[in-house]
Amino acid sequence: MEIDNKRCPGPVRRRSFLEAGSLLLGGLTLSDVLESRAQAKAAGKVPSDTSVILIWLQGGPSHMETYDMKPDAPVEYRGELGAIPTAVPGMDVCELLPLHAKVADKFNIIRSISHGFANHAGGAGRFLSGYNPLRPLDPLAQFPCLGPVVSKMLEGRRDPAMPRYVGSASNVYGGGAAHVGAAYLPFVVGADPNSPSFKVNNLSLAPGMQKRLDDRRTLLSAFDGIQRDLDQTGVMDTIDKYNQEAVELLTSDRARDAFDISLESPHVRDKYGRHKWGQRALLARRLVEAGTSFVTMQMQNPGIPGGIGNWDIHAVNGHLYDDARARLPVFDQAVSALVDDIYQRGLDQKVMVIVSGEFGRTPRVNPQKGTRSGILQPGRDHYPAAMSVLVAGSGMQTGQVIGSTTAKGERPKDRALDPNDLLATVYQHLGIDFRQMTVDTSGRPVPLIPHGTPIRELL
Repeated sequence: MEIDNKRCPGPVRRRSFLEAGSLLLGGLTLSDVLESRAQAKAAGKVPSDTSVILIWLQGGPSHMETYDMKPDAPVEYRGELGAIPTAVPGMDVCELLPLHAKVADKFNIIRSISHGFANHAGGAGRFLSGYNPLRPLDPLAQFPCLGPVVSKMLEGRRDPAMPRYVGSASNVYGGGAAHVGAAYLPFVVGADPNSPSFKVNNLSLAPGMQKRLDDRRTLLSAFDGIQRDLDQTGVMDTIDKYNQEAVELLTSDRARDAFDISLESPHVRDKYGRHKWGQRALLARRLVEAGTSFVTMQMQNPGIPGGIGNWDIHAVNGHLYDDARARLPVFDQAVSALVDDIYQRGLDQKVMVIVSGEFGRTPRVNPQKGTRSGILQPGRDHYPAAMSVLVAGSGMQTGQVIGSTTAKGERPKDRALDPNDLLATVYQHLGIDFRQMTVDTSGRPVPLIPHGTPIRELL
């Protein structure tokens, strides 16, 4: 497999689809988003109220500096950072993750997932859709990815008072809804929840708007009364229902309260960390607890001094170990608090937590001259042949290390797994048959994922 060792500027920021002053969800009105719900409701199946939090580490975290330490490997592989024991005998993690170590009995680490796409867009598309991307460099996936698929498959099967799918951006770079349609993109919360001025627009009516909304309802009712006499298809009744569901979400006290992170106690907010990543993790927990089915929170720039960006630490982009010493304590606090909170609040049967990026990093350190520093510094490059994923919740047995890599972290050694096995596990947790059919770009029926088996250790 060819590994891209060229300088990578990292993902391009995409403008959020959520615009102030309108009722938008993924760029469409709420009525549009709800428009296809009737077909799903006709199926008559209501799954258990399960949910997923995906903590997405855009850029690709190094497995060798997080969850798959190799203390006995040559220094050019193991690097500068040491391993520490955890609450689970035999499960070591990076020395910069001491809070992970304390709650290791509440999560599992998968060390043996791999795939074949060594660029950001292609890697994310492959990991999140289960299909090999047709255009690996395209920032939008050509096959529908996990979040939008969940949004589509669960429409009509969950309470409309909460959005089914929420994300901190309109898309993961390399992900997307593809041919299932933009209506299934997330309700976007792009602001920093740690900011004192944090606010989610479009979830409540401004003062004075209730009367205007009532007036509009009256006007539409009168107009629709005229049109309905001419309508023999039932379209008007359907539109009425879609509009009503949109208003339910807009005026939902439960949705408004779930997004109001100020309702959390100072103690809990401190536990997660008073930074963007910590408060995003806390917001994710609040959302799934209130009924959201799928939440993607991206942890890229942690919002701390030093110009720390995403996880794409080639040597030309940054100093691998300086970056880790700045980034990992923030990450450690946010993720460990989320995992612990899920169990403390009795959500561990309902909620599955996944922490992953699109791939791992090269096992061998690749020193190069830094673009900003101008000096030789360590880094690791894109590497999809080995990666680590943290999973928790979902009623699974925890405190497990699933699979292993070779002595230098180069490839799976035991229990080799595919991203599709994880996708199959997620879909099963959510009550979605991953063998269900959808259509591809040419209109042919295809399964949600082309192959994959739920991971038995997580069931």
